[in-house]
Amino acid sequence: MASNNHVIIIAEAGVNHNGDYNMALEMIKEAKKAGADYVKFQTAVPELVISTYAPKAEYQKETTGEAESQLEMCRAIHLPLSAYKSLAQECREIGIGFMSTPFDLVSIDCLADLGMDYWKIPSGEITNLPYLRKIGALGQKIIMSTGMATLAEVETAVNILEHAGTPRRDIYLLHCTTQYPAPMESVNLRAMDSLATLGCAGVGYSDHTVGTTVAVAAVARGAMIVEKHFTLDKTLPGPDHRASLEPYELTQLVSAVRDTEKALGCGKKEAAAAEVCNINIARKSIVAAKNIKKGEIFSETNLLVKRPGGGVSPLLWDKVLGMTAKRDFREDELIEI
Repeated sequence: MASNNHVIIIAEAGVNHNGDYNMALEMIKEAKKAGADYVKFQTAVPELVISTYAPKAEYQKETTGEAESQLEMCRAIHLPLSAYKSLAQECREIGIGFMSTPFDLVSIDCLADLGMDYWKIPSGEITNLPYLRKIGALGQKIIMSTGMATLAEVETAVNILEHAGTPRRDIYLLHCTTQYPAPMESVNLRAMDSLATLGCAGVGYSDHTVGTTVAVAAVARGAMIVEKHFTLDKTLPGPDHRASLEPYELTQLVSAVRDTEKALGCGKKEAAAAEVCNINIARKSIVAAKNIKKGEIFSETNLLVKRPGGGVSPLLWDKVLGMTAKRDFREDELIEI
């Protein structure tokens, strides 16, 4: 479960298995090896999701050509509904969380008994009233991507989920740019701040940019959940491989996120335990600029500020000037008052 000090990392396998069950199993193993918290698939009955008239997106045309329709493309890369129970079991056996995004009402039913920690709503379903009501009625934790949506549309979807039975304290909102790959200038990470005003459980980021930089930046900006597509091989045929990470890159992302969450700390400004030992090394004290005899008056001509610290603080400079030396001091010796 998401917490304030552990960023949930979702390795989005999606349909990058290209409809090959054995490849899906291999992706589970790679996600586990990389250190992700969850591996997530996409569950759909293509005929219930895409009409015969639905065109391909431009990025889909670029990656898969124009000869087949969007429906034909999706038929080829989706696993049958019967596959997800055993995929979930494989995840349990090797110790990684299982998730899958349903794209239709039948797929929701398919996934309902698989014990997912979160339901994942994709950006494209944010205006799908029957779909939102059905997931909301389950009363379980939800992660909803918000690509293409205005803040008002997101709020409407949250209200639908809440009225159906899921309180907003159980709904996480992921900022997202629905383009594959997403141009850097389209990312707008500050939109997470707007999502945070809706009073849900927390915000995160679903990343479609090339590389890992933006996902790590999102964590630094407060993302509690990060989702990133990955693939076994970017050169494989299919619509999403080009905008995905290969396993070694997923490992790098997990490492960078873990380092970032450690570096964020608690927010209290104080000396870190790792630097306390250097305070007296780096700070300075008031020292004798030359030999000073007992009874001499401290002045700007016989005092300097030098390392080490631990002596009279230079913040007391004005107080020390004009005081009388209580004993002899050698040049560079820490003075005493």
